[in-house]
Amino acid sequence: MVDKVPLTVVGADKLRDELKELKSVVRPRIVKAISEARAHGDLKENAEYHAAKEQQSFTEGRISDIEGKLSNAQIIDVTTIDAGGKVIFGATVEIEDIDTEDVVTYQIVGVDEAEIKEGRISVSSPIARGLIGKEVEDVVTIKTPSGKKEYEILSIQYI
Repeated sequence: MVDKVPLTVVGADKLRDELKELKSVVRPRIVKAISEARAHGDLKENAEYHAAKEQQSFTEGRISDIEGKLSNAQIIDVTTIDAGGKVIFGATVEIEDIDTEDVVTYQIVGVDEAEIKEGRISVSSPIARGLIGKEVEDVVTIKTPSGKKEYEILSIQYI
């Protein structure tokens, strides 16, 4: 049995959009490129043919990967869950570093959706694991590579 992988509604929509693009735009373009390259004759020394075949292999692998992720996804719509004011998967959390007073906002998302530059952290990251289940004004201690850090939860949003 395969474990379900949590995914936000936005993350699932992005994967579906990418899958649609790969199947309806990229795949037909590659097929056309392969047939045009074949028309040039000898395939052994045909760089266009080999490049198109390599791109086809990559694209088919990505399609397969996305289909697998979507079939094993547990799509969680945080706007429909009564979390009782606690940090849960999908929540957007504003935290303050107790030492530096730096304030950052993170959304807790699935592993495949994480993008730190966009403020999305993986549910399996140390910060997310430390925040899950906590409430506003709670202080959490997170073990980081540079040592222990303390953060205060300033706000939690379910958007």
